[in-house]
Amino acid sequence: MSTQVQQNKKSIEVKEVVRKLIFIVLGNFLCSIAFNVFFIPSRLLSGGVGGLGILTQYLTGIPSGIAVFAINVPIFIIGARLVDREFALYGFISMFVFSSLLTLTNGIDKYFAVEDILLGAVFGGVFNGVGMGLMFRNRTCQGGFDIIAAILKNKYNVNIGSGLMAANTIVISLSSLLFGYKPAMYTLISMYIGYKILDKVQTGFNVKKKIVIVSNKSEELADAIITQLNRGVTFLDGIGGYTKEDKKVIYCIVTSRETAKLKNIIDEIDPTAFFTASDVVEVRGSDFKNVGM
Repeated sequence: MSTQVQQNKKSIEVKEVVRKLIFIVLGNFLCSIAFNVFFIPSRLLSGGVGGLGILTQYLTGIPSGIAVFAINVPIFIIGARLVDREFALYGFISMFVFSSLLTLTNGIDKYFAVEDILLGAVFGGVFNGVGMGLMFRNRTCQGGFDIIAAILKNKYNVNIGSGLMAANTIVISLSSLLFGYKPAMYTLISMYIGYKILDKVQTGFNVKKKIVIVSNKSEELADAIITQLNRGVTFLDGIGGYTKEDKKVIYCIVTSRETAKLKNIIDEIDPTAFFTASDVVEVRGSDFKNVGM
């Protein structure tokens, strides 16, 4: 029995590694398309080590793929000692794949010419956001500044998002000094789109909703939610601040598509019920797949 369990565990681990490698290749391919089809031909910039690679190509003519690899090597030498080894390992693989794909797709823009800089910024942001989102969704990274942000988080408890934003701000500011404010402004548009797409891909497009309902018919509402939406509910004890009456507060999680149906249930059973709904970043449990990072 123990041998069978070990074999099953090993099989699951192998599948997990293969899945991560597939999404590393796919995500970095989309990012390399964003760079070589949209960013570089439009003379746009980018944040992170990729942005430094583009800067190097603009200034020296060295392909961005080679520049990205050269910049990343010292980062990983430091990061291998200061962050989680598995995180650093997948980051190194991702960096190598990204550098290789940037080099292989160099010059591909002659087959897909996009002359409008705004279109280049928009579609570049979309491709880059989808690529990064696929990697983050599968708990891998692109290396570079992600490693630096992880180091800052571990050593100084600096929020990863804040660390990345600060590093990217430095890169974009330097770029604007060298190439003017116009490319930098279009780059900010592209980055904004990219991060929005990243969030959607990482968390999923069907956002979950946290529901809180205060009603005098809590039992009836809970039964309807369980039977009609097939969602579990939790009762929380509450006391009315004005009436001092005991209340059973309903707490549950539903999908965004189910919210409208839930409202109809409430209107039918207790139109006077107090109802709130808010977005949930991550949900774990038997009823939901884990889509958080």
